[in-house]
Amino acid sequence: MLQQISQEIKDILTNFSDEDKLIFNNNIIEISKNNFAGITSNDEDKTIAFIDGGQAEIISAGNFCLSLIRVAAVIFKCNKKISNYRNEFYLFTRAKYIHDDLYYESKIFPITEKIIEEEDLLISSNDASIKTGMERAPISKVCNMARRFAELALAGQVEADFVILDGTLEKTFNNEEKYLSKLSGNVSALAKSSSLFTTSGNSPVVLLNKIGLSCCWSYLIEEKSYFVKLNEQAKHVFRFEGNKEVLAFLLDNCQDALFLGYPYGLIFVDKLARVSNAEKKSLMMNFLLRRENKEIADYLNTVNAHQILDNLG
Repeated sequence: MLQQISQEIKDILTNFSDEDKLIFNNNIIEISKNNFAGITSNDEDKTIAFIDGGQAEIISAGNFCLSLIRVAAVIFKCNKKISNYRNEFYLFTRAKYIHDDLYYESKIFPITEKIIEEEDLLISSNDASIKTGMERAPISKVCNMARRFAELALAGQVEADFVILDGTLEKTFNNEEKYLSKLSGNVSALAKSSSLFTTSGNSPVVLLNKIGLSCCWSYLIEEKSYFVKLNEQAKHVFRFEGNKEVLAFLLDNCQDALFLGYPYGLIFVDKLARVSNAEKKSLMMNFLLRRENKEIADYLNTVNAHQILDNLG
C-alpha cells in the first residue's frame, strides 16, 4: 500500500507540462523562460535592515488573552551586523459585546516605545480576516494582527538603504493598509514558503527551480512580485515582493550553510525576536503565582483541557 501511495505522490510531482500556468491573485499567468533574469552581487556600502517578530500567549481563556509581542530589526552593512533594535509590549485582549456583535478589544502595555494603536486592533469575532471556518475567530488571533502591525510599523521607522521583512507585503487583516501605506519604496519582503499553485496543481517553486538558470536568478510574476534563487547551490526558491535592487546586495548574505540561499540577517533577527518556550513558561508562572491573580486560574481551567491531555502524552 505504501508503494502505491508513493507512486501516487511521484505522479503528481513529476506532472510538469509546457502548457502549465501559474495561478497568482486569481489570475492565470503564462510561465516563460523569458521572465528569468540573472542576479549578480553588488558590494557597495549599502545598509540592509532585516525585520521579524515573535509572540507568546501567556494566559488565555475564551473571553480574554494576555500575550507578549516582540519585533526586532538588525542592520547589516557590507555583510556585517552594525546594530539591532527590539520593540516589546504586552497585549491584553478581551471580548466585548458592541453593536449586536461580539468584538475583541485590546489594550497595549508598552515595554519599550509604543508603535501601534489599540483602535486598529478592534475587530469583530466574525471578521473574515481572522475567522476560521464557520465558528467565531479565537481571541488569540488578535495577537497575530498586533504582531503584523508592529512589524510593519518598525519597517516604516528603521533607517537603512533597504529593509527586508519576513513574509509578504499583502494585506491580510483589517486596518493593515494603514501600516502598509506608510512604507517607503525601499521596503521589500521575502517569504520562506509559498502556497501558490500552477494550473496542473503543481508547485511553481519546484517547477521554476527545474527550468531556471544555473546562476542566482529572479523570475518576474507581476510588477514587484518575483520568485528568487539567492545562491546557485541552494535548493530553495523564495517569493520576493518589493524593490528588486536589493537582491544584488543580498547575495553575500545568503552564504550560511545552515540555510543556503536564505539571508543570514533574517535568521539572526528571527532569533532576536523569538519568544522561547522557557521564557513563555517563566512569564506565565510569574503572573499566575502572584497572590492577587489566584482567581484567574479558574478561568484558565475552561480552556486548558488540551494541555492536560498533551502532558499525559
